[in-house]
Amino acid sequence: MFKKRIPLLLTFIAGMLPILSFFFRSPAVMNPDEGGNGILQVSDTFEQWMVILAAGALLLGVVNVFQVNLKKISNRAQGWPYAGVFLVALIVTAIFGLWDAFARADNGAWYAHAAYNWIVEAGFKPLQATMFSLLAFYVASAAFRAFRVRNVEAAILLAAALVIMLGVNPYVVRVLPFLPDVTQWILNIPNAAAQRGIIIGAALGAASMALRILIGIERSYLGLQKGE
Repeated sequence: MFKKRIPLLLTFIAGMLPILSFFFRSPAVMNPDEGGNGILQVSDTFEQWMVILAAGALLLGVVNVFQVNLKKISNRAQGWPYAGVFLVALIVTAIFGLWDAFARADNGAWYAHAAYNWIVEAGFKPLQATMFSLLAFYVASAAFRAFRVRNVEAAILLAAALVIMLGVNPYVVRVLPFLPDVTQWILNIPNAAAQRGIIIGAALGAASMALRILIGIERSYLGLQKGE
């Protein structure tokens, strides 16, 4: 009983406090010195705890990734050399990052900062640029598959994409000077309307899921076994 009810009660309290602090912002409610109950202060405390818990969860994630890759290396699983490179990079970056964070000026702080910056500038950023440049080919192949004219919707998508791509091409604009106006209209009217619809739908979905969690309908986050 306590295994389910106490986490549900804590979740309800932690979820309701930010909601109450948003809707009840009068000084009498927010400031305990003026006769209120200090909901905003309690909500701020909960938010600070959330940041601490998120940092702890991030640390657990790093430990889990370390264990998974270490197990892959010990079992000589497929791709274990890449796991070894990952662990070496993780350890080296963590060492120099912590050294840079905690080193004093008289204890090699400049060397730690220079070493960490070198790892970021010469290692992380080029790898990041390489990853995104390779991602462009996947996006192009996905766009090619999506732009196949199989129905009316695909034809409209293909036409809009062609107009937008041609509308930002300076050579095409010199021949068709009206094309930038059409491109801007597509971006400002149909595209903006579709984006707002997606955002509204996502917000309603998030709100409904939050409500399910608050009232205890959604309990998958508790990690209970079936039937508990």
